[in-house]
Amino acid sequence: MDANLNAELLDSLLTIAGRPAPARKKVRVWSMSGVERLTFPDGTTAIFKYAKKPFDNEGRALRLAHTHGIPVPQVHASAVVGGWLGMLLEDLGPAIREADDLDGAAAAVVLHRTPTAHALPVLDQAQLRTLPSRALDHLDQLRKEERWQEADDIEDALDRIARAAEVRSAGAMVAPFGWVHSEFHPTSLHIGQHGWKLLDFARAFTGPGLLDLASWHGTLDTPDPVRLRVFLEAYVTEGGTADALAERGGLAAEKWALGWHRMWAVEWFMEQAIRWINEPSTDPAYVKTVRRHLTDILQLLEV
Repeated sequence: MDANLNAELLDSLLTIAGRPAPARKKVRVWSMSGVERLTFPDGTTAIFKYAKKPFDNEGRALRLAHTHGIPVPQVHASAVVGGWLGMLLEDLGPAIREADDLDGAAAAVVLHRTPTAHALPVLDQAQLRTLPSRALDHLDQLRKEERWQEADDIEDALDRIARAAEVRSAGAMVAPFGWVHSEFHPTSLHIGQHGWKLLDFARAFTGPGLLDLASWHGTLDTPDPVRLRVFLEAYVTEGGTADALAERGGLAAEKWALGWHRMWAVEWFMEQAIRWINEPSTDPAYVKTVRRHLTDILQLLEV
């Protein structure tokens, strides 16, 4: 982010919140977003978070979540300058420990019990089954730019998944269906002195809650349906709907969840490659990740 634009965005937020100029310390910065900790002259602190599309709806999502009773950081102020969203957020301070699976199951129960927020994007069954076709569209655009030329295997896998999508997407709207955090990992669950709060709502949507449960253990390791089944059972024990364990699309819930979560991730990675990042030098890493996920999807969805 341009330094002048960054300064203008922060100045706008400070004006809205009526706060003086703070000391600034970077926490995490990448090409599309950043997080800084601000320390004001009186010793109080806040978080300055900024992001551009497609992460620029987080202020609205956080306010909706707060309105509906989901524990989230308070938004002190938000503004958009030059296409970038900026937010002044409550500083939750250091976590007292890392979130574990029981924490995640309990937080997911609260999230999924929350009434659906109509302002959020929707990923229902009709939209879910278009994911492989949308990924194919991204691949077509990449090839038109003379990128991803050695990707016939990716095209073949997406074609196979697209043909099976109508059958395998069945059950998408079986409970839990509603709030989906979409970045539901232990690092997004802050455990503090006074309880827990969920962070990082930049891509929240309305859809199958199983996608959140499937994302909890991450995507770097080989998907583990047995491990996810244990997590789903913990979710039900903590008060989640028993329908989370129900078969859907002709598959066990854990395989359905892992398969479709990987498909959701593939479409997102490919959209990043052609639209949001659009940097050819990153193509080898994206191709490698997409290939790995597609291999998993074919097995999980039994295509």
